[in-house]
Formats: sequence, C-alpha cells, structure tokens
Amino acid sequence: MVEEWLQNGDYFLVDIIFGADDRIVIEIDHADGVWIEDCAELSRFLQDKLGDELGDYELEVGSAGIGQPFKVEQQYRNHIGDEVEVLQQDGQKQKGILKAVEGRLFTITIQEKQTVEGKKRPVMVDVDKQFSMDEVKSVKYLLAFK
Repeated sequence: MVEEWLQNGDYFLVDIIFGADDRIVIEIDHADGVWIEDCAELSRFLQDKLGDELGDYELEVGSAGIGQPFKVEQQYRNHIGDEVEVLQQDGQKQKGILKAVEGRLFTITIQEKQTVEGKKRPVMVDVDKQFSMDEVKSVKYLLAFK
C-alpha cells in the first residue's frame, strides 16, 4: 500500500519497522527533503486503506532522518556531491565527497597526504576510494553548518 502511494510522486521508501510495542514506523525520503504534509497524507492514506485491520497498532510516518545512516541505494544517489562518513567493518572511518554510485558500489573522494616527487614535504591529494554498500557498517551524510 505504501508503494501505491509512492507512485504519485518522487518519494521513495526507506524502511518499514514493525515494533514490538505495537507500532508501525514507515520511513520515506525525497531528493529535496520530506515535508510533514506529505507524511500526514501518507498516514491518512494508509489509515483509510487499512481501516479496522490496523487494530491497536500505532502508525508513524516520517522521514529517514538527516544524519542517519543510509538504508537504500536511492539515498546514496541523492547525496552525490555531498560529504559523507563511511564506517567500515573494522571500525575505521573515512570522510569524503560522495563521487559516484554504480549498482551496489559507491566511490568517495578523500584527501590524503602523499609524497610527491620533487616536493620536500608530503602534500594533500584527492584519492578516490570505492566501497560496497554491502561491506560497510554504515554511510551517512555529514551536515555542514557554514
């Protein structure tokens, strides 16, 4: 039913969580952000469709949340050109600009000190690093206040 509502716009489904506390949480996202009016519209749509089937469940519709780890490929695509933080399986963090997304692979550009021939000291250079969405713990957008 959520997918039916999503067909009417540019929103996409991020997650549906069935909580042990009788809550159903639906997370949606959009390239330009999520508007509260659209969350309310989706909630009303689902309540109308489900009617009595909803029973005692509490329905909560909201955005995936800024600064939260990405859950679906479309979130990666929406943040191409933005600074992200990659948490690798070994706990190492990499910060860089999300450069590309190809299938389940994504590339970030990081700055790294490297020794350059003809220079006395190491210099900062841009280096592309590729990761698999399936092999990292998390990736999240880094909100910058400038």
